[in-house]
Amino acid sequence: VTGAPRPRELKFLFKATDTFHSSPGLSILKKAILLQCIVYISLPVILCLFPWILGQVVFSHWLRIPYLVDLASPAELSLNHTLNFYLSPEEGISLGVWHTVPDSQWEKAQGAGPEWYSETLGDGSPVIIYLHGNVGSRAINHRVELVKILSAAGYHVLSLDYRGYGDSSGEPSEVGLTSDALYLYQWVKTRSRTSQICLWGHSLGTGVATNAAVKIQEQAMELARERARDLRDVTQANLEPSYAVDGVILEAPYTNMEEEVASHPLSVMYQCLPGFESVLHHVMRSNNMVFANDENLKTLTTRILFLHAEDDNVVPFYMGQKLYQIALQARRQQYAEDQVHMVSYSGSLGYSHNYIYLDPNLASVVGRFLQSKNNNIDRPIVR
Repeated sequence: VTGAPRPRELKFLFKATDTFHSSPGLSILKKAILLQCIVYISLPVILCLFPWILGQVVFSHWLRIPYLVDLASPAELSLNHTLNFYLSPEEGISLGVWHTVPDSQWEKAQGAGPEWYSETLGDGSPVIIYLHGNVGSRAINHRVELVKILSAAGYHVLSLDYRGYGDSSGEPSEVGLTSDALYLYQWVKTRSRTSQICLWGHSLGTGVATNAAVKIQEQAMELARERARDLRDVTQANLEPSYAVDGVILEAPYTNMEEEVASHPLSVMYQCLPGFESVLHHVMRSNNMVFANDENLKTLTTRILFLHAEDDNVVPFYMGQKLYQIALQARRQQYAEDQVHMVSYSGSLGYSHNYIYLDPNLASVVGRFLQSKNNNIDRPIVR
């Protein structure tokens, strides 16, 4: 046969093959590649069989950082005008909360008790309920630093550790986290008189914030309908907006949790694997985890401020842009585009996912937003 190897060439090929199989280095390489393939294929299978694992990863509440911090003593973190207290939204659940008053009340806060702190919520200063992201407690440095900035700007700040986080009891879930935020909002609302109340969500907390804002709005609309039945000269449209949350600030927001998980570098490795999207959808549904910011923003009527850094390495910047456009489109139908604002931070600033608090103009941005009920601020702004 033309081109057939001669006996000498066959002998060389057999020898090379024997060398390949007997080489320890090549054998180790083959085993390593085989192990990687097994791990690559087995991970989706494991998640299908044990979907709760992904829930643990998403919430990461078991990472109770920073360690060796007494959450009952915020003064140790230079929050000397802060009260630590606990709320019980339901039987068996205890939520750790910090109430930091405006810096201007620092002296009065020294030695003050729970009654004094509760009374100050109605002093007319805006109240911000801070809903943090996953991992750790309300004592993580970037959260504490943000509280200090907001307090210096003249705001009350209530920092909540959801169930399962920090020194709060229970296990986290989307329903549970939303319920915790609602309970704290209602607790503040009964004490704040005419003070504005704003929900500030960061990362995971943006989903909690929009979930809670939608629930509050639905409850308010139902109350408005009941009152409208007795007030023929007042339209429902005039009543509804006045009962919504006074404002929502979304820092590093994602579109929805499924898309956020899919955008993670580890998930991107599996995009080419047939059926991976179906597997991910199944796992997310099994965890009852949606956190649909994109859907929530289609119905919210309150003012919204987006804060997102272009170099965010956890939640892609394009998600914040997409949500901004969704909210803007919804407001066009209501002729209320001036109620949606976005501040984008250049990647050269290095703010990434957790460091937007470093913006020296942040207090001014928040101040203009909270005063924007009847005024517009420039949007979008790139810093």
